[in-house]
Amino acid sequence: MQEKNCSIVDTLKIRKAIDDGIPLLITTYTLPYDMQIYMCEVLSCFLKELNHEYMTEYLTYCLNELTINAKKANTKRIYFAEQQLDINNEADYNKGMKTFKRDTMNNINKYLTLQKNAGLFVKVLLQVRNGKIKIEIRNNSELTVFEYKRIHDKLTRAQQLDSIENAFSQVIDETEGAGLGLVIMILMLRKIGLTDDNFSYISENGETITRIVLPLNPESQEQIDVISKNFINAIEELPHIPENIQNINRLLNDPNSKLSEIAQQISNDVTLTADLLKLVNSAAFSLREPCHSITNAVQMVGIRGIKNLLFSLGSMENLGSKSLNTKDIRAHSNKVAFYAYNLARNFYPKEREVIEDSFVCGLLHDIGKLLFENINPEIVSKLKKISEAQNISSQTLEKLYAGKNHAEIGASVAEKWNFPEVIVNSIRFHHNPSQVEDKYKNITNVVYLANMIAQYEIGIIEYYQFDKDVLDELNILSEEHLSQISNQLVEAYAKQSQN
Repeated sequence: MQEKNCSIVDTLKIRKAIDDGIPLLITTYTLPYDMQIYMCEVLSCFLKELNHEYMTEYLTYCLNELTINAKKANTKRIYFAEQQLDINNEADYNKGMKTFKRDTMNNINKYLTLQKNAGLFVKVLLQVRNGKIKIEIRNNSELTVFEYKRIHDKLTRAQQLDSIENAFSQVIDETEGAGLGLVIMILMLRKIGLTDDNFSYISENGETITRIVLPLNPESQEQIDVISKNFINAIEELPHIPENIQNINRLLNDPNSKLSEIAQQISNDVTLTADLLKLVNSAAFSLREPCHSITNAVQMVGIRGIKNLLFSLGSMENLGSKSLNTKDIRAHSNKVAFYAYNLARNFYPKEREVIEDSFVCGLLHDIGKLLFENINPEIVSKLKKISEAQNISSQTLEKLYAGKNHAEIGASVAEKWNFPEVIVNSIRFHHNPSQVEDKYKNITNVVYLANMIAQYEIGIIEYYQFDKDVLDELNILSEEHLSQISNQLVEAYAKQSQN
């Protein structure tokens, strides 16, 4: 979201960012009035999607106050440089601040142009993750000691005030806009039940970051949880993994079983044989020569690999709706499976289990979405009645149908179907790899990255929305490097799709 595209709020992009736990970022260099309006509209839509509209008025004030302060901080750097004053020298700082407001306001367009040319930005970041809403305002003018002291003084004063009226009468600041406005902002945050602990100012890596962190409305989250649990319970009405696949799986779990017995059991199912050979011969498994027999397939892929493929085939057979959405989800899942497998081979070449599990974990990561596409009218009716009985809004139900909480729902159903823990965890945390247990961290990183790249390549998400911890873990340190990986995967997938 850049300065030149600030007229239309993309509700679908906001909803996706919320559902996937990825950040939204708006960047401006001069903060014109239409950009301020756009930022407020994005924030309003963001809070509406979260059922937190009651916070809109207060947080909009905070957003305006903090972005204006950030822009002024950037202007200040340009002004001090022009006046040949050292902003980190106390005497120069005090001298410059005496004329800063008058001089810059009399020729504001000049200073805005200069700070844009210098690359001084103001960024607004919105994100929902781990049950918390994060709002950040960033600018690349690091706080001086004097500025930090002034802000700390205002925050200390705000703690002693009990009303906005008292703030007007007690706080006067003639030189900088971070005085009264900042105090009023803290008092406004109190009105929505927040404390000083929800607000912080920090400087790091050349940036000043103002951060507001607040908990999600527990009532809204409880409503989603209630509907999710009832949906999961209703899944009993869906057919389970087909019996023939369950029989083969029991054979795979028997340490006394012979490979020839497993191969024979698979061969008895014509459809399963064809699908299994097709998968084994796909580019994902990189076999040097085509495999034509189930016995050879079992030998080459191994027990764990065969087991995973059976889970994936059984699940996809079970969720075989022919709707357009189902086709899109399955096409995306096939691509993520291919990407995950190739990423695993490149980033974790010595971890055999990660490589063996990557394809099926990628294939099933969005099984929660497929479940909603296969929901029958009886379950819909049941969920509506439950919602009405518990005063849960129809909008909440619609958000669930649209995919909200799909990772948790998919993982819960996978547990009911007795899927291996590695698959369950990769489904549950494929949008939030930082929360998974260490033993599933690598496989979840791979599935997360594969899913994100599949969306990045078609422009749905941007580089900044990737989890930095995952990129650092895999030593992907620039967008150029990520784009290179993405292009290689796209090319390889296109080739295997032609075969």
